[in-house]
Amino acid sequence: MLEKKVKEIMTTDVITTSLDVDVVNAFEKLMEYKISSLPVVEDDKLVGIITATDVGHNLILDKYELGTSVDEIMIKSVVTVSPEDTLETAINVMKEGASSSGILNQLPVVEGDKLVGIISDGDIIQEIF
Repeated sequence: MLEKKVKEIMTTDVITTSLDVDVVNAFEKLMEYKISSLPVVEDDKLVGIITATDVGHNLILDKYELGTSVDEIMIKSVVTVSPEDTLETAINVMKEGASSSGILNQLPVVEGDKLVGIISDGDIIQEIF
């Protein structure tokens, strides 16, 4: 099972946002689709990512000014995998890419710098079990 390729189970219809979107609108999109992260793209290229946890927490603490854009708050150094990587590699990347404050539960899948999919820990668990 762990030898399967990421491309075999990744979601290809990725919900994304753009750089100029207001943080509140991006958070509403995260909630509407019940997803935990939102890749930020420009011309199909992955340029960042925002997470529901980070954005929600900072909205509650009122850390954003009215009109704050995704570009201002996104994580620019995004941990990714390739469609040709194995599930075992994806698991290791999630483990190694996790910060001390939490887990990395979704990985954008890129070819070069083009976003082609996303894979979650849930996708992997469903595949294994």
